[in-house]
Amino acid sequence: MFDTLSDRLAASFKNLRGKGRLSEADIDATAREIRIALLEADVALPVVRAFIANVKQRAVGAEVSKALNPAQQVVKIVDEELVTILGGETRRLRFAKQPPTVIMLAGLQGAGKTTLAGKLGQWLQKQGHTPLLVACDLQRPNAVTQLTVVAERAGVAIFAPEAGNGVGDPVKVARDSIEFATARQHDVVIVDTAGRTGVDQEMMRQAADIRDAVSPDEILFVVDAMIGQDAVNTAEAFRDGVGFDGVVLSKLDGDARGGAALSIAHVTGKQIMFASNGEKLDDFDAFHPDRMASRILGMGDVLSLIERAEQTFSQAEAEKMAAKLAKGPKEFTLDDFLEQMEQVRKMGSISKLLGMLPGMGQIKDQINNLDEKDVDRTAAIIKSMTPGERADPHIINGSRRARIARGSGVEVSAVKGLVERFFDARKMMSRMAQGGGMPGMPGMPGMGGGPGRQKKQVKKGKGSRRSGNPMKRLQEEQEAAARREQAGGAAEPENFELPSAFKDFLPPK
Repeated sequence: MFDTLSDRLAASFKNLRGKGRLSEADIDATAREIRIALLEADVALPVVRAFIANVKQRAVGAEVSKALNPAQQVVKIVDEELVTILGGETRRLRFAKQPPTVIMLAGLQGAGKTTLAGKLGQWLQKQGHTPLLVACDLQRPNAVTQLTVVAERAGVAIFAPEAGNGVGDPVKVARDSIEFATARQHDVVIVDTAGRTGVDQEMMRQAADIRDAVSPDEILFVVDAMIGQDAVNTAEAFRDGVGFDGVVLSKLDGDARGGAALSIAHVTGKQIMFASNGEKLDDFDAFHPDRMASRILGMGDVLSLIERAEQTFSQAEAEKMAAKLAKGPKEFTLDDFLEQMEQVRKMGSISKLLGMLPGMGQIKDQINNLDEKDVDRTAAIIKSMTPGERADPHIINGSRRARIARGSGVEVSAVKGLVERFFDARKMMSRMAQGGGMPGMPGMPGMGGGPGRQKKQVKKGKGSRRSGNPMKRLQEEQEAAARREQAGGAAEPENFELPSAFKDFLPPK
């Protein structure tokens, strides 16, 4: 959703790079570019004005003029101001001291309230709660049936005594659900209310009656992030008519310009608490303004990636895999490779995971064009191998490759490429497990060249050549010994040459 805005902001910062000092003209030009980018993203005009005023005020101050890198300081200011308009700190749910905690969902029809009720229920269940979904949308055709299906998929209990389709009293259903939840020991009640295609008095009155009947601890306004400026107008109408405590953004994975997310918290004074960014029940999480600002500025969202990995990967399995890699690369088999790949797949879309890494915005076109079915094809190739071939891929010769290719429905070259990639991945993972890290940095912990690696013959520099004349060579050795003795007996490393990657950091002689 924020791709266009991210590209425009990145382009506005590009002109600042390489400048040791920023003039007011530079700052004005950058502010103008940012203003255009925000307006094109459909951000509300009052929000744009306040944002640009704050950025300019801070950019012309001492924190930029005295900074070692003014361009980076401007990016930092924009990042902090983005966090501010997105709501500041992360807002958590308030739970009742005496259960059940009642959460009421409100919003227009089509905003995704019913699906979001299931997502929120599953999310709370993973947090250790026992939620109950309540079907109070008795107006929309098949709304009760839809919530029942969603609840079943999410593995969450549901209270739906009325069939709906225009029949039944939603206020009574909401009131009865509290007694039902108390009797069945559900500590959270999520009330799904009816919506309309537009704001009207009947909808507002019904929502207000349900609110008065159950006294919710949290009223969450569900807004479709794709409707742009109208999302802000609708939110203001609900705030004045019914009132709400927080905002939930749905359809954040759409191709709209994202102005609602950047406007609604600032205009309504209510923070965004959750965001739904996909159709699956797992595509839902708490909204973190600082992480969203980092994504918009192309700096990734590593914290969310780590949290998702911690939820997916077992600590015991991770330690077991690390111990296996530490023993040597041959201990890591294709079965382990398949298991790791399936664990990563459980974390969600590969393209979304890559998008959380810093700097990936530069290759987002390639990321968006990733074929998620490649993972399935890789799994099919491995599963077409015998146990012996998975344990020792070296035995896979031409005839075996042909058989595996026929069994998995791929070309022979795909089998060969997979085996080669596996060997490369095994070497890298083994090196990292032993503290070697990335290749190309000999002798540096975590940067390659870890213990146990065979040392390559270092090419002698011109100044370290030894003379072919025996008498002259003896004289050189005596002089070297005298220098070592004068230095306190410290051995002088022979033929040492600093890796080229570090030479750029040395001051000129």
